[in-house]
Amino acid sequence: MKLVFIGACHEVTGSCTYLEVNDKKILVDFGMEQGIDDYENAKIPCNPSEIDMVLLTHAHIDHSGLLPFLYAGGFQGEIHATQASCSLCSIMLRDSAHIQEFEAEWRNRKGKRSGKSEYVPLYTMKDAEGAISKLVPHNYDERIAICEGVEVRFIDAGHLLGSSSIELWAKEGEFSKKLVFSGDIGNYNQPLIRDPSYIDEADIVVMESTYGDRRHDTPPDFVSSLAEILEKTFKRGGNLVIPSFAVGRTQELLYFMRIIKDKKLVKYPPNFQVYVDSPLAIEATNMFIKNKESCYDEEAMEFVNSGINPLSFDGLNIAATSDESKAINFDSNPKVIISASGMCEAGRIKHHLKHNLWNAKNTVLFVGYQAANTLGRRLLDGAKAVKLFGEEVVVKAEIKNLYGMSGHADLDGLINWIKNIKNPKQVFVVHGESSTADTFTKMLNEEYDINAYAPYSGTEYDVLNEEFIVHAKPVEIKRKSYEKVNTVYARLLASLDKLTKIVKSSEGRTNADLSKLADRINELTNKWEK
Repeated sequence: MKLVFIGACHEVTGSCTYLEVNDKKILVDFGMEQGIDDYENAKIPCNPSEIDMVLLTHAHIDHSGLLPFLYAGGFQGEIHATQASCSLCSIMLRDSAHIQEFEAEWRNRKGKRSGKSEYVPLYTMKDAEGAISKLVPHNYDERIAICEGVEVRFIDAGHLLGSSSIELWAKEGEFSKKLVFSGDIGNYNQPLIRDPSYIDEADIVVMESTYGDRRHDTPPDFVSSLAEILEKTFKRGGNLVIPSFAVGRTQELLYFMRIIKDKKLVKYPPNFQVYVDSPLAIEATNMFIKNKESCYDEEAMEFVNSGINPLSFDGLNIAATSDESKAINFDSNPKVIISASGMCEAGRIKHHLKHNLWNAKNTVLFVGYQAANTLGRRLLDGAKAVKLFGEEVVVKAEIKNLYGMSGHADLDGLINWIKNIKNPKQVFVVHGESSTADTFTKMLNEEYDINAYAPYSGTEYDVLNEEFIVHAKPVEIKRKSYEKVNTVYARLLASLDKLTKIVKSSEGRTNADLSKLADRINELTNKWEK
């Protein structure tokens, strides 16, 4: 029984942990890295086709975004997640594939003029749909046997619609261990969704540490704080542009906007318009409404039980098409523009920033975590100018941050969560910037007498004997950015593994079938040898 730490080690994004139990190979999350990372990730210690199953904590792309890449490499197992996470993944993975394909098309269109080699997307829509076909939905709080010797239970993590911590009971021979994977632990008293649930026991815990070195400076009232920013911006005649995560944060903002409108907290203009410009956010909002019974908190359910949709109001405009998106910036009236992505790395928000950053009347309001080296972080850190679509844009708009509006638990929330677990033998701290993970680990060890360790990617741990196999050292990335082209060769190697597996499993088939397969392989290899 072995754990290998792959992603989000001394980094925030790209969550992935590998587990072996009874010769079964299991991944917990397989997320995409966002922004520019500091450290190289170790490779998963087997080929994609050998992975038996994936356990998914939630649908955010930094936890689910490489599942189509896994499928493209030959993965044919099941992906277990909550009902709502499966619903969200069905739209988020397609959206991610669309972005990959669109970026490749755009780069290749530009590259042809300069003679650059073809840029290949990390994965395609076909790969995304293949991964989606492997999703297996489960209810919260049900203990399920997923293979021999392994049972799991999904517990509400309070971070996102459908988000979960995962309890895993593993048995090898006479020995058994309980492992817990926290996923992203939610903030308390968030709008719409319920607070995170506690887990009372575990032998091994893998937990996040995003805000493990700070406490949220929560405003007394998010609604009042947002209304004040709206009023100030509108009086200048400007727009309020909000880069927002399409899933979770956008729906919270709509909830706040409804309350502001109902209570008439903005005097000028009282009938201000709100534009949601993100096809993904639109679909995700429908998923929130569809899953309200299993995920909404009591306050949100009061609206529902009164026949009111808490995510809709007069003045809400949906921009589904690109033409509708472009038209927003030709409207001179003060307005709210909510658009993805939340860290300004992709999507329609970049167009709105290009049209609004240069004007001092406008406000750009951040409402979520901005990872290191993202455009959002650069703006928050005071960049005077940024490059958008090859053009330098001066930053004159007011840059604001709605502090405390986070889907992640802060230091107190993380401590409360781990303290509820009785005497874990080993706690692994992941999903935090390097200094944060180290600070939080040190606090657990010294102040709470919890045996904690922040692994670097490649660290291996023997679960049964409770000892380290490999203490990995950090390997700093030498290149300037994440080179997706390298993954294309990895994909080719994975395809070779898939073909080898097919050949090895063909023994016993008819001679006619074997002859056809051999002819097709020879036809392909002869073509490439020429």
